[in-house]
Amino acid sequence: MNISKIRIPTVLIFLFWSSGKIIAQRDSTKQKVPIDMNMIMPMDPMGDTIQMSSSFSPNLPMSRDGSGTSWQPDDSPMMMYMKMKDNTTYMFHGFIFFRYHAEDITNSNNRATDKIDAPNMLMFMMNHQFNAKNIFAFEAMFSLDPLTVGKAGYPLLFQTGESYNGAPLVDRQHPHDLFSALAINYTHSFSKDVDLNTYFGYPGEPALGPVVFMHRISAMNNPNAPLGHHWQDATHISFGVGTLGLRYKIAKLEGSIFTGREPDEERYNFDKATFDSYSARLSINPGKRLSLQVSSAFINSPEALFPAENVVRTTASITHTNQTRRQRFISTSLVWGMNHNTDGTDTHSILAETNLNIKPAAVYLRYEYVQKSAHDLGLPPLGGHTIFNIQAFTLGLNKALFTFCKTAVSFGVQGTLNFPGKSLKAIYGELPFSAAAYLKIAPAMSHEKH
Repeated sequence: MNISKIRIPTVLIFLFWSSGKIIAQRDSTKQKVPIDMNMIMPMDPMGDTIQMSSSFSPNLPMSRDGSGTSWQPDDSPMMMYMKMKDNTTYMFHGFIFFRYHAEDITNSNNRATDKIDAPNMLMFMMNHQFNAKNIFAFEAMFSLDPLTVGKAGYPLLFQTGESYNGAPLVDRQHPHDLFSALAINYTHSFSKDVDLNTYFGYPGEPALGPVVFMHRISAMNNPNAPLGHHWQDATHISFGVGTLGLRYKIAKLEGSIFTGREPDEERYNFDKATFDSYSARLSINPGKRLSLQVSSAFINSPEALFPAENVVRTTASITHTNQTRRQRFISTSLVWGMNHNTDGTDTHSILAETNLNIKPAAVYLRYEYVQKSAHDLGLPPLGGHTIFNIQAFTLGLNKALFTFCKTAVSFGVQGTLNFPGKSLKAIYGELPFSAAAYLKIAPAMSHEKH
């Protein structure tokens, strides 16, 4: 491990501390509240308490907002700094994991190393309600991964997707771009049951897949990206997205046109918008604790190194979240994703994860099954179309240490047992084991059920 390569800027700590301190201060003057505020804010489905409204519908609670325009269960806890002025709400969300991780403690192979890094995400949101029927929202998301993780990303056995120095990234998770989202949304409500929303992002997230992993409550304590990321939710940073969505009661149907190419290796720029791909998604929230979606997309030339290869991606997911008193909750997600490739092959991925928060501790699990080809794993001698079945099981524990200025600091450890396909054991070993320890800084829960 080369300590000289550690790049963890202290500016991230300052951002979290200063944002929490500023928003935690009470206003010195009395806040003006419009007379029709109760009309604008939806009521708690199970009681009389007024909830903050969604950024995408004046008739839904803010807790339903996932990533992009996706839905999560209404009973999801919210971890963010929040301030309201008249009919405008400002929100700041984010996290940083200061961690040490070793991808092959058992020395089963030479395809992974240990590393000290700091995956992170910072997000700003604003929504303004003109009246009970019209709402405007702005979203900006940033990541300092290129600095704190490095342009080559971080080691992660069996992970694939994107490139570095003109070569595919294999056994590494790519860093996210500095500009991960800059998006606007306008929603008109025809009635309590019907909303029409328009969304544009550069970059943004099309209507495809579940809530992206870094925003899922079930994945909130796991710093690693899923191995099926490029089968499920990798389009969350698309440089050019336009989405039209129609909600009727508990269901929303969306269609998007977007740029299919994954972000390039230059993590600080804006890639060219081509709008050469399209997707559709149906989301249903049958109750406050459940959210379901099915989606499919044609993705034109997602990988720059293989421009002739297109992908048809199909996903389905179920998320269940149950929030109880005293900041205790359990959130579970089941995600399936399939890539139909230009060569005619279909490869599948399945993810099951859960996060149980029993404050001050949290226990989380993740099981993954993913099919990857020799081409994906950079193993052409085995035959480019050979498909391998890979499994991984992660168990983690997170313990809250303290909270200051509405900012939570916690310590966590996790271990991952990897199960290579039979023909991969000669390369990866029998059961390569990975482990990590981290310090997490993020906003504390800003919504508690009473």
